[in-house]
Amino acid sequence: MNEGSLSPGLYVLATPIGNLGDITLRALDVLKRVDSIAAEDTRVTGQLLSALGISKPLVSVREHNERQAAAKLIEKIVAGKAIAYVTDAGTPAISDPGALLVRDVREAGLDVIPVPGASAVTAALSVSGFKPGPWLFAGFLPPKQKARRDAILALKHLPSVLVFYEAPHRVRETLADLAATLGNRRVCVARELTKQFEEVACVQLAEVVGWIDADAYREKGEFVLMVEGAADTDTGMADAEHVLRTLAEELPASQAAKLAAKLTGRKKSELYALLTQDHD
Repeated sequence: MNEGSLSPGLYVLATPIGNLGDITLRALDVLKRVDSIAAEDTRVTGQLLSALGISKPLVSVREHNERQAAAKLIEKIVAGKAIAYVTDAGTPAISDPGALLVRDVREAGLDVIPVPGASAVTAALSVSGFKPGPWLFAGFLPPKQKARRDAILALKHLPSVLVFYEAPHRVRETLADLAATLGNRRVCVARELTKQFEEVACVQLAEVVGWIDADAYREKGEFVLMVEGAADTDTGMADAEHVLRTLAEELPASQAAKLAAKLTGRKKSELYALLTQDHD
């Protein structure tokens, strides 16, 4: 590894998502050579650094102070300092804080350097068996059911594999809403990736809630959910749904579905189901 100080800049550094062995040699080198480390949670990062045998000054940069902290870090970088930024696990600024910090540092004309490593999204996709191709990372869905189903519905007709994060206390409800909104597609559930109780299962959406219920431990841990994209036969449905929802703003559900069916050639029952599922 290189010796001496690093060039001034912000080093956006990925940390392990569970297994400490996933830290990269380059990440270790950078952590040892930076002047200080900005962290989402200094307690979590302090534990990581202790396990790695590294001691560095820590600065708190979390969601609620990101903009203010960025200004102070920019001053340090302008003064010639190298700063690493890490979140609690994985790659910063993907589903964790960091995007505002990165943007402000970059807009100040300073260097932002990626130090790649662990990512739950790519780790999960690599063992999903889905064909290589487009995929869409949607992060966490809304916690309320109506908003969650609306968000899923907006993605329903995309041909891309849909990738979500979910917390243990909502995973069952989210999987049920995915099944109710998307129909019976293939879904892969990745739980506790790289940790002791890691588990990856690929089933049909119609079966996935039953799979969760079959073992109490399957509702624990951090989840990545990957759902098959829309089939080619579904691509025309997006236009039909737009017509349907426009009509539904002025007409009762049954009439809107009947007229939309005439205009688009879709089945009335199919269109009516789209409207009524919003109120389940």
